[in-house]
Amino acid sequence: MGNKYHQRLIWITVLALIWQLTALSGIFSEMIFPGLDHIFLALIESFKDGTLVKQIIFSLSIIIQGLFLATAAALILALSSYFSESAAGLIDTLTALAHPLPGIALMPLILIWFGSGRTAILIVIIHSVLWPLILNLSTGFNSIPDIYTLIAENYRLNKLEFMFKILIPASLPYFISGLKIAWARSWRALISAEMLFGAINSLGGLGWFIFQKRVFFDLPGVFAGIIVIIVIGVTVEDFIFKKIEIRTVKKWGMLK
Repeated sequence: MGNKYHQRLIWITVLALIWQLTALSGIFSEMIFPGLDHIFLALIESFKDGTLVKQIIFSLSIIIQGLFLATAAALILALSSYFSESAAGLIDTLTALAHPLPGIALMPLILIWFGSGRTAILIVIIHSVLWPLILNLSTGFNSIPDIYTLIAENYRLNKLEFMFKILIPASLPYFISGLKIAWARSWRALISAEMLFGAINSLGGLGWFIFQKRVFFDLPGVFAGIIVIIVIGVTVEDFIFKKIEIRTVKKWGMLK
């Protein structure tokens, strides 16, 4: 793990050096290819005036709400699919149809039906999260060894006890893996939706921040916003989901 981050740091340094040398060479105008000094100055100024902080909080609040709603819905649908064959057929059909459909393809319809408010962005996030979570949860439920079911029968567990004591805990590694995929998809969908739908009640997220900077042709500001998006995405995946995933895998005996 440490070696991976060491290599990553080296390559980031190399790429940053290439970027800065290219900017200083004068091949491109500063208007379209700003140096890293201008980008980080724009980043610092945006943090100082509080604009970027508010927009980060706004984006994270929406994505957390969307992830929570989608996770609850995915759990209900996956459990329904596990216990009912007729429900399984319907949910499998819906997943097959909706999973390959990018959230951005639904944005024109969502814009017409729900307007450009918070609800519209939440729907885009839920669509991006729901289907991969259902697939992973269903795979986890169906991968439970038969011995677990026999144990539940011997202890005469009812469906509710079976769900919370055996089914959900045994499929937790699959759930964490699905949630990691769902986070990546929802993060991209959120930024796209914010750029399309704009500000909500005079507030906007990181996507709106980038859109505004693009309108005023503030390229250092655009790159500053992109850097924040990358940093948040990598932090959540590498330092939150990765640790949860490792602990879960260790707990359930899938890693020595």
